[in-house]
Amino acid sequence: LRTLIALALLAAIAFVATALLRIPVVSFLKYEPKDIVIAIAGFIFGPLPALGMTVVVALIECFTISHTGLWGLLMNVSASASFVLPAAILYKKRRTIGGAVTGLVFGGILAVVMMLLWNLLVTPIYLGYPRSAVADMLLPVFLPFNLLKCSINALLTILLYKPVSRALQASHLVEKSGGTSPGKKRNMIPAITGILLAIVIAATIIFSLLSK
Repeated sequence: LRTLIALALLAAIAFVATALLRIPVVSFLKYEPKDIVIAIAGFIFGPLPALGMTVVVALIECFTISHTGLWGLLMNVSASASFVLPAAILYKKRRTIGGAVTGLVFGGILAVVMMLLWNLLVTPIYLGYPRSAVADMLLPVFLPFNLLKCSINALLTILLYKPVSRALQASHLVEKSGGTSPGKKRNMIPAITGILLAIVIAATIIFSLLSK
């Protein structure tokens, strides 16, 4: 129950951050800090709760403040999952600052690659842009935007993780161990999450090939 309350609280913060802190960067691209909150949840509770939180926040966003429909929902889930899950998995294996940084770097790289593929596939559909025009924007627009976004998210996740974790511990919403479960369940979580992440990547590649 405490874990559900903490996750619900963090999901609410992530949504409010998305709704109130959308910062226009270039063209139609906007930065929002929700992945920071989801990544912190992944560090505290593990990859599967972070994945569930990713889907819940994206669904709420889809039916409230977003105008991109199902495609926008898929892009949101893919972008956040690509960034958060590798970080949560690697940090769960090595709970050190080095493990956190390594996970965030790997997650940032994967998220950038995934979003370039999704932008090439989906942006022409829901914005009505010619695919050739979107392709011309990949390197000068989408690549630097996503690199900047992931870099900011990674840096702020590192800076805010410990204070948020200590605040949740002080409120008795999480245990000092971070709420990890022992035994075989702990060993299964990275494998299950890796399979889910592989499915997301495979779906992106398949949709990209079918759209050509």
